[in-house]
Amino acid sequence: MKALLSTATGGPETLQLGELPRPSAGKGQIVIDVKACAVNFPDVLIIEDKYQFRPERPFAPGGEVAGLVAEVGEGVTEFKVGDRVIAGCGNGGMSEAVAVSVHNVYHLPEAHDFAEGASLLMTYGTSIHALVDRGHIGEGDTLLVLGASGGVGIAAVELGKAFGARVVAGVSSEEKAGIARAAGADEVVVYGRQPFDKDQSKELANKFKEAVGPNGANLVYDAVGGDYAEPALRSIAWEGRYLVVGFPAGIPRLPLNLTLLKSCDVAGVFWGAFVAREPVRNRANIARLFQLWEQGKIKPRVTESFALADGGKAIAKLGDRTAVGKLVVTL
Repeated sequence: MKALLSTATGGPETLQLGELPRPSAGKGQIVIDVKACAVNFPDVLIIEDKYQFRPERPFAPGGEVAGLVAEVGEGVTEFKVGDRVIAGCGNGGMSEAVAVSVHNVYHLPEAHDFAEGASLLMTYGTSIHALVDRGHIGEGDTLLVLGASGGVGIAAVELGKAFGARVVAGVSSEEKAGIARAAGADEVVVYGRQPFDKDQSKELANKFKEAVGPNGANLVYDAVGGDYAEPALRSIAWEGRYLVVGFPAGIPRLPLNLTLLKSCDVAGVFWGAFVAREPVRNRANIARLFQLWEQGKIKPRVTESFALADGGKAIAKLGDRTAVGKLVVTL
């Protein structure tokens, strides 16, 4: 079967269209004929050997897919051949078929297409886990979202509004500001490109403080890192929760004296590990997402689609932070 393969450590330019053996369904697995594979920031890291796990090469990137069940393994009763499904697969999604464990597979309602379905699990799953399980979001909270025009950022904005929060979006351009506002952001802060000197960092902190208001942000959702982290932390509320989601701008060094002064918490968000360790709680979160999806309170925003052979171009757009919304490879 055709697959976009990582055969050597490197950037998107190292990916090659090639062949892999078609998988078969083991015990507790199904095989999915892939119709769409969403592109996420872990795809940038995994081909550079910078992610939390390193698959044996050659492998195909792509951690979440939508498609049709082609084969059902021993012990699987909740799915049958021909079912429309979405699934988290870790890697292997940018191929014509993938075998997955049923613990992270869900039926895709007929009302939603494959591209939209492929874009739900990782971004919205990460964000609902961050806001609810790690951030304990409440009605009336103020939420500051960094990187608010990307996949997880848009999900955080939409979910924040669905849970009754006032949402301040941080983005890097006026175009991205429009995306954040369309997702429901109440306020938008447009920041420049790092690196920041001391004065620039202070200026950004003041912008965040002005936007979140005098009481500060009850939650900071940081999917960016880098030089943006400290100014965001300086805008946090007393006993606020700082959610560490990702580092496309680099791993920051937070001044821990600020956490003491604000009596705030810094909470890591590792959705993939949560799925493996807490499958029952994760499925409850995903069920809640499906309800919000049905109610129109969330909607994956697919902004670009790419052919399988061009999947590297999509990964490159995430790597250089030019992507807006969700990018999807379609087969």
